This record gives sequence, C-alpha cells and structure tokens, in this order.
Amino acid sequence: MKFTLARVLVVDDDQVMRTFVVNSLRRLGIHAIETAQDGGSALRAMVSFKPDLVLTDIHMQPMNGIEFVQQLRKHANPLIKKMKVIFMSADASTETLEQALPLGTFGYIVKPPSPEILQAKLKLALK
Repeated sequence: MKFTLARVLVVDDDQVMRTFVVNSLRRLGIHAIETAQDGGSALRAMVSFKPDLVLTDIHMQPMNGIEFVQQLRKHANPLIKKMKVIFMSADASTETLEQALPLGTFGYIVKPPSPEILQAKLKLALK
C-alpha cells in the first residue's frame, strides 16, 4: 500500500493531541483521517471508516487504549480483529509497556510524536 493512501484512525481523549497528530499526518501526506476520543467511539468508527491503521492513546476514559485493542482482538470481523495498531502515550513505564506490547501492535510512540518517528512507525506498519 502506498503510504499516503492509508486511512488512519487517531484515538486520543486530548483534543490538542488529536489535532497535533492529525496535522502531523497531513504534513506527511496522509489525508484520509478520522478521529475518536476514546476506545468506545473508536470501535464504532472502525465499522464505518474502515481504517488501515489505528494510532491510539493508552490512558483514556471510559474505555482506555488497552481495553480498546483487547476488544479489537476479540472482534468477529477478521479485518477488525487483525487491525494494525500503534500505541501513543506519554507513559513509557515498564508496567504500561508490559500491558501494551503483547497485544500484537506495531509499536509504541512516546507523545508528542516527532514527524520522523511517526513516519517511520507508519511505514513499518503499512508495509
């Protein structure tokens, strides 16, 4: 898949961070972008938007990023079940990483993401 044609769902409860990530993606040439403010709204967006990749925060309420990805992995639709996910969080603690990494994701980005790191992680996931 051509990198710039990717459909990306950005999930973050912080409006400023969502806007920052969306603007960063646009500067990288990605324009098919949808946003959600928590895991529950992201699950609903998955069905209508059909993203190629999800960038999700971990610490959100009422459904956090780990719970969201756990729900994806249990989903009946195989495309949703195998969705490519990259976690984003300001929390890089060992405890959080131990919860996040076994969920079959394509990485972990410490927020705020630099354009170079964001591009590298996206290209790796979208190969």
